[in-house]
Amino acid sequence: MPIDTRFDPSGSLVERLDLPPLGTGPLDGLTFTVKDNIDLAGYRTSYGSPAWRDTHPAPVHNALCVDQLLAAGGRCVGKAVADEFTYSLDGENPFFGTPRNARAPERVPGGSSSGSAASVANGLADFSIGTDSGGSIRVPASLCGVWGMRPSLHRISEAGVLPFMPGVSTVGILSAQRGFLDAAARVLLRSGEKPVASPKRLLLLSDMLEVADAAVADQVHAALEQISRHCGLVAEPVRFSQLIGEDLPLSYCNFEALRDLQTAEFQSTLGNWIETANPELGYVFSMAYGNVRQFDRIARLDSLTRCERLFEKINAGLPEGTVVCFPTTPVIAPLKGSLNNLDAVLDFYDRTMIATAFSGVGRLPEISAPLLTVEGCPVGLSFAAAHYQDEFLLSAVGEMLAA
Repeated sequence: MPIDTRFDPSGSLVERLDLPPLGTGPLDGLTFTVKDNIDLAGYRTSYGSPAWRDTHPAPVHNALCVDQLLAAGGRCVGKAVADEFTYSLDGENPFFGTPRNARAPERVPGGSSSGSAASVANGLADFSIGTDSGGSIRVPASLCGVWGMRPSLHRISEAGVLPFMPGVSTVGILSAQRGFLDAAARVLLRSGEKPVASPKRLLLLSDMLEVADAAVADQVHAALEQISRHCGLVAEPVRFSQLIGEDLPLSYCNFEALRDLQTAEFQSTLGNWIETANPELGYVFSMAYGNVRQFDRIARLDSLTRCERLFEKINAGLPEGTVVCFPTTPVIAPLKGSLNNLDAVLDFYDRTMIATAFSGVGRLPEISAPLLTVEGCPVGLSFAAAHYQDEFLLSAVGEMLAA
């Protein structure tokens, strides 16, 4: 049943709910929220857009990932705000508002899983599920100072998750505590009792430090020194070109591969509906959608081949037992309303997506850990492993960061 959202001063939720568990298991006693592009039976899914919500019926079934969590003992307490059509990394929705960044209230929470990150950061739930294609879990996790995991592509069922960019998008988890993230991830991944090895090698993607603000890079080095003292693993700097064995910059993952795939898929999944339904659009989204509308997918079809080649090369450079780390975002959260000119938008998006596109094209599992603080604001430190090495990554991060 819906609960009055006036009891959510953080603005994290579209609706506050109370959906009881369907069984018992590892999530007994834990509460969670669901990003509003993931179906809950009987409740309209907005996709961050009132126009979409009002022209589509309420689903009959929950998304399968929601049923997994309920069956494992979790209790769903709300639908979380998402950026408009989930096509943003800043977390400012003109229709549903900007969820409160608990660690930096004057700054944006990051998106597009803005309400998911904010709901756990503000103590409304133990964990939340969202989606990530270009960083939509990892960016708000970093900017809000919570844990976030983007699993390997398609490890978690996307049945009942509104289509966005199927070649890139995945369901993932955010939480204020690593233990809750770990428990929810293992339920969704259907992990069972798979044995995993300890991490043998820790790589530092040094190109990302060159993209990041100097203060962020300094914090990365400090955090890695602590990890080394704790577990004995010393981070080895490696450039992207060394990792893949080809003289390409890290930015190639974004500008020459992932971004084109995202845009082409968005034309098919949402563009067709937008062009025919002519819905009301927010100003910022309408500007971004102008680029989608003008995109020449035929001229850029080679980018799909580039994505596949990068997937193979990145994973060949991450043998068993290897973890690679880098700052989740190169900057702290921008001030609310500051992304109002092209230069500011390009600086935030281009640098941030250089970081997030790496795991995107590699289809890697990535965990953003809330380990860094710059100017009083949180920044995540990300750890990634090879494709389908999700359980190894969960355990490796636990070993490296255990108190």
